[in-house]
Amino acid sequence: MLGRNTKKNIRHGVVFATKFGDFVENKLEKAIVNHNHLAEELPENPEKLKWYRVSLEKGISGDGSEYYIYAKIGDPKKLCIFFSGGGVAWNEYTAARPSTMGKLAAGLPNYYWNNLRPVTQLKNINIGITDVSLEKNPFRDWSFVVVTYATGDFHVGNNEYPYVSEDGKDEILHFHGYINFLESMKVAKRLFPAPEDILIAGNSAGAFAIPALAGEIVDDYYPDVKDVTLFSDSGQLLYNKWRKTAKNIWKTKEEIWQSINTDNITLDWYRALYAKYGNRFRYLYSSSDRDFLLSAYYNDIINKQYKTDQQVQEEYRRQLIEMVHELKELNPSFGIFINNWKLPLITQGGTVHTSVRDMQFASFTQDGVTMAQWLADAVDGKVYDVGMELLK
Repeated sequence: MLGRNTKKNIRHGVVFATKFGDFVENKLEKAIVNHNHLAEELPENPEKLKWYRVSLEKGISGDGSEYYIYAKIGDPKKLCIFFSGGGVAWNEYTAARPSTMGKLAAGLPNYYWNNLRPVTQLKNINIGITDVSLEKNPFRDWSFVVVTYATGDFHVGNNEYPYVSEDGKDEILHFHGYINFLESMKVAKRLFPAPEDILIAGNSAGAFAIPALAGEIVDDYYPDVKDVTLFSDSGQLLYNKWRKTAKNIWKTKEEIWQSINTDNITLDWYRALYAKYGNRFRYLYSSSDRDFLLSAYYNDIINKQYKTDQQVQEEYRRQLIEMVHELKELNPSFGIFINNWKLPLITQGGTVHTSVRDMQFASFTQDGVTMAQWLADAVDGKVYDVGMELLK
């Protein structure tokens, strides 16, 4: 049992960490704005290899605020459509706890980003695969559309969801990920009408969206493009109510929720995609072996504890072994990249959460290979596995 003074000290520590995290966010946002680091709105004649913001009039973030995406004009023959991550809300409790840097710093339950603001630019562009200043990035010359994410619905929702906030107010979470996706694709088609190679990639929540939406991208926007690679980075979160969530809370299209039949939503969506399209795509998946963040989400689902520890990290690894086996059963040519990378003070005894749009993308190696090199090889037709020894 914790004593009264100990509990009081813990409360004070949480309050301090929350205030400190919010202070850091405010300082970062002021620095971004004051030093003109905010991406400009896309002009009529954009520069090459420069990131721009594209505001979408019909788009909306989870809290009802503005929605915009990012675009970069590069090689017109090579296009990456990148789906951003940013958490997930699957019930009223999680809907009432959006993320802030204060909550992140304090380790408080926080499940999804519900708006776009200057600080969220830092995780969307100019890092990892989107870094135009990094010569080691083999995708720096590609054209890009980054489909940002602030709706908590894996980019597939279409619902107005009422909930009561932590301070007792009636609020609405706009699960508008699917509408935002459609509006984003209009921009992609307008800016990049005829690519020859397409990489459809996503990290975290965006990784889940890849198998759900890739078919629609090629059918409705790029039916003539033959060379298409799909890449999900860190899309594993088992939950036995995903089907009900997609149908009743997010209110996805019927074909999206109907294809969910198990507790592994990503695997179910890949099964449905492969059943319809077969080898129309190259398929790629990556994860670290003990993802500290996804294991915390899973722990919250199973044990109502938003934290990671060695036990739940080992359970994540066990589930990953099964998931990779199932992906290989589905398609033996499914390219896999497994790593055991750690970041001091961040991964909490586990391993990193996502790498494709992080600093380790072109700098960390597994079996002597960077993720950047592995991914570049794959889009060139040379698909292979890395790090499989970690799953033995």
